[in-house]
Amino acid sequence: MDIVKSQVMELKKLWKNKRQLTFQALNLAMIVFSALMIWKGLMCITKSESPVVVVLSGSMEPAFQRGDILFLTNLDDPIRAGEIVVFKIKDRDIPIVHRVMKVHEKADGKIEVLTKGDNNRVDDRGLYAPGQLWLQREDILGRARGTLRYLGMVTIILNDYPVLKYVLIGVMGLFVLTNKES
Repeated sequence: MDIVKSQVMELKKLWKNKRQLTFQALNLAMIVFSALMIWKGLMCITKSESPVVVVLSGSMEPAFQRGDILFLTNLDDPIRAGEIVVFKIKDRDIPIVHRVMKVHEKADGKIEVLTKGDNNRVDDRGLYAPGQLWLQREDILGRARGTLRYLGMVTIILNDYPVLKYVLIGVMGLFVLTNKES
């Protein structure tokens, strides 16, 4: 309880000192904008609109577990069978992480891709948009290039319990605002 009381006291002091409040608010904004710039920088380097994703299901076990963080690239080199790709289906918000089973290269250079989760019995045609039998290159967000095991469980827990997410963000913001530099 002493921590809460001291934070409330610091917040009251901060509210009285408008110059310090402005300084701390700018520090908080700098942290947020730095994170956004890092994300945008990763997007440019990897050529992927989502350079980091969290595995949300067990469909890729044993290769990836639920909660693994994947690092993606979306470079122009050809996609091959056996690679693990992250794709997004039209009118769905959540990307899917699955392995490429078949690649059809057309005469005009375009490719069509069929995917399947390692832990699934059938291919992904049932997941694709109605009438879609193959993924196009533009459906693919990137290829898995690296992983951090289980660290994405934090994201899953915060999405499953949104109140916890808002409390955590509020507490972190409070600490940033009330923290004094020595």
